[in-house]
Amino acid sequence: MTNDFPCLFPGCHLTFHRLSGRTRHHNTCHRPISPDPETDPANKFREVFHSKLNALPCDANGSFLPQFTRPPPFHAPDKIEGNDYQPFEDRLAFDWAHYHFVELQSSERKINKGLDLWLAAQLKAGNDSALPWSSVQEMYTTIDKIQAGDAPFETVQFKYTGVLPPNPPSWMTATYELCTRNSRKLLHNQLATSDFASDFSTQPYRQFNYEDDRVWSNLMSGDWAWNQADVIAEDPRTHGSMLVPIVAGSDKTTVSVATGHQEYHPVYQSPGNISNVARRSHSNSVLPVAFLPIPKTNKREREKPEYQKFTRQLYHACLGYIFQPLRQGMTVPDVARCPDGHYRRVIYRLGPYIADYPEQVWLAGIVQNWCPKCDAHYKALDENFQHTHFRSHERTDFIVNSFDPGTVWNEHGIRSDVVPFTHGFPGADIHTLLSPDLLHQLIKGTFKDHLVTWVNEYLRLKHGKTQSHEIIKDIDQRISAVPLYAGLRRFSEGRDFEQWTGDDSKALMKVYIAAIAGHVPPKMVKCLATFVDLCYIFRRNVISNTVLRNAEALLQKFLELREVFIEEGVRASISLPRQHALIHYLTSIPLFGSPNGLCSSITESKHIKAVKEPWRRSNRFEALDQMLRAIVRSEKLATLRQRLLRDGFLVGSTAAHYLRALVQEGRQPHTPIEDATADSDEDINMVNISDGSSSEEAFSEEDGTLSMAEKEAAASIEDAIPDDGPPGISSIQLAALPDRRYPKELHQLSQYINEPDFPEAFNVFLYSRRHPNRPIPPDINMQVNFCGKIYVFHSATTRFYAPSDLCGLYGMYRQQVRCTPSWYGHPRYDTVFVVEDEDKPGNEGKDTVQCALVSWYPLSSGERDCDTGMWTVRADETRALRVIPLKRIARGAHLLPKYGVGMLPNTVTYTNALDAFSEYYINPYIDYHCHQFLA
Repeated sequence: MTNDFPCLFPGCHLTFHRLSGRTRHHNTCHRPISPDPETDPANKFREVFHSKLNALPCDANGSFLPQFTRPPPFHAPDKIEGNDYQPFEDRLAFDWAHYHFVELQSSERKINKGLDLWLAAQLKAGNDSALPWSSVQEMYTTIDKIQAGDAPFETVQFKYTGVLPPNPPSWMTATYELCTRNSRKLLHNQLATSDFASDFSTQPYRQFNYEDDRVWSNLMSGDWAWNQADVIAEDPRTHGSMLVPIVAGSDKTTVSVATGHQEYHPVYQSPGNISNVARRSHSNSVLPVAFLPIPKTNKREREKPEYQKFTRQLYHACLGYIFQPLRQGMTVPDVARCPDGHYRRVIYRLGPYIADYPEQVWLAGIVQNWCPKCDAHYKALDENFQHTHFRSHERTDFIVNSFDPGTVWNEHGIRSDVVPFTHGFPGADIHTLLSPDLLHQLIKGTFKDHLVTWVNEYLRLKHGKTQSHEIIKDIDQRISAVPLYAGLRRFSEGRDFEQWTGDDSKALMKVYIAAIAGHVPPKMVKCLATFVDLCYIFRRNVISNTVLRNAEALLQKFLELREVFIEEGVRASISLPRQHALIHYLTSIPLFGSPNGLCSSITESKHIKAVKEPWRRSNRFEALDQMLRAIVRSEKLATLRQRLLRDGFLVGSTAAHYLRALVQEGRQPHTPIEDATADSDEDINMVNISDGSSSEEAFSEEDGTLSMAEKEAAASIEDAIPDDGPPGISSIQLAALPDRRYPKELHQLSQYINEPDFPEAFNVFLYSRRHPNRPIPPDINMQVNFCGKIYVFHSATTRFYAPSDLCGLYGMYRQQVRCTPSWYGHPRYDTVFVVEDEDKPGNEGKDTVQCALVSWYPLSSGERDCDTGMWTVRADETRALRVIPLKRIARGAHLLPKYGVGMLPNTVTYTNALDAFSEYYINPYIDYHCHQFLA
């Protein structure tokens, strides 16, 4: 059987045995939710572009082209006449190599085994022709011949050049290797990626929303890019050029503690012209440009000033060397190809640098616990902030030249023994370029490491060790009892982790405030609620001037409310660099745009592909060289595959490609292509799998080792996914197929679902649709007689614009809303937001109307809860049913129980939490779109 039905959705390259399988896949993953005839006005912006650095197209030699000249075709360096897959023999050879090297990441032994099986299959079929390769090394040689995306690593040696004492320590005589690539060549490969065409800004711009309020989103919308363009444009030779900021980032990572705490220190590079969404989603938007040397010595030597000075100077010398290939292009325009196919004259600038606080200390050349961006004293970072001064190279030079090293260290927090690498690059100042770090400053830093830890310390101080342990266990139980929601990670055992990840902290932030309310003082709850609100604003993809002013007020409120931890004896004082960094967000956002596209979570996520996976496929002995070769080969294969996909040479499966070739030659293949009309009932048999209620679920090989709870957790996460479709207004669509077990007659269905009030609610709905201006008659069941068929669906899909979340290429997000009596062994009835005043009743002229049966949660009051800041709803004891048009459902909603002051009974779990309480919080923190939606 041959896969011969490729998915037709742009960017999706899956193939299917049957047409019905492709149809089901399209309905699940790519189904157009509804027509989007207009765009939400809130998503419309006006841009004012820089007039001098306006990115005029030119030819490969840098000569400007006439307006409206079409870009030249992309040159394929590997392509030769007669073989589109060069340096591979054919489609089979390329697909085989890509499958084993990139997708499976097979070991050398397994690749050799695969080649042996391939040869055996050929010989059995009577074909004694040679394979493309006889060994894995020959396959590697072919991959190495790929020219597209080639940016090899080279090794540069550094060593101590000072005066050697008698019997010098080993670190003074050792040689340190920097493994780096040509940063200019790597950047050109990234700029030429055609996938970035719709997410690439060629000019600095100022952006305004529909209310004409200034907004900041991508890096090129910030004041830093505009100011750099102004400075560059002072030289008339640069007019018509394109500014290309280089976003860099570095972070140590450990691949194995058990085998000797093996560390690597990668440096990453990204073009600043691509959007925040693209930087978070595209594979080659952020690539490793170098691996820094990591000097090792004993503890006694590490404490010596000479060693500390040398390691820092080595660090900055390496960074300066890495970006040196770009330096000439910072004053004299270079020529590079852009994603739209045009060549442009480009001027480079070192842009924002992504790093956590320990790395920032090294980058800025400051003393630990001081701020890398201002000279606030480390003992009182947030006091009298308005009187502090921003750091700069000029200010540092003046201080170092004016005072002795002790004064420079103690009074100004500056190390006089190191010069930051940016000192030698035009327009670069590391103190300004250090970007906000959402992950380590807000999420893992202030929230998890500080506030959550302080809450537990407060409980121990207030209630003693034994009682506080019981309260913390109750908080954990409250967290584990949170109702399910699409995309929400469920803490089955609370928050008691040995090792926290950024995703753990993000998930806890969504449910923590409701869990501690009632166990800690109201002021402490307000403090955390204020901080989480502030955090969600800073994590938005688009931040307006009005929103930034709101954030400033929230920050001031948080700084006041956090004094509760001093009042309760948890802290003697609060002067912490990560919390102090929040103040600098107010100036960094106008400079660099939303921090969402400059967060260390981006570089940390790249550790998987750039460090951890290459390390796993190595033999662990002197693994770095093996890792670097694996990185380069993977990038080459990815670049070649992108070109083959773009040119249409990878359509369908590999076998189908050759079957079509046989048919074109007039030969009859022995292997039949599956009938396109076969087994259309496959869709019907699969209808309940999305509800977790079909026995076919057990046959999934991937999930065969998972428990039911693990399957449920995974399925809930997958219910919220990025949508790669075009941007548009929010919309909703029922599942592709109904559940055919239900009766279709109104009264029979009412009995089947045990809802005796359903017929009356349905008749009210029909009457109000036909007669919108008439009151509902008391004898409604006598006035309306419905004889049509009713089809029941267990899920619907909402689609909305949410660029601050993990969205698709154009900022869209897709979310499942479920209502099913059986979801992995128990009922699941999700909650939703309903728009009350947007529907226009009347005769739609349709035979079929999509509607929903809902049970109402009315607001408890007209004001938010005074402690948590969340809206509250109450469970309606009468459970009044209503039938509403489906289009009035805006999106999913998440309710958090209002637990109160007592301990939570063990009988309350996430499966029955929506029935166990009389009042609930509307959770605004379930995702960023919901936070803005409720704001």
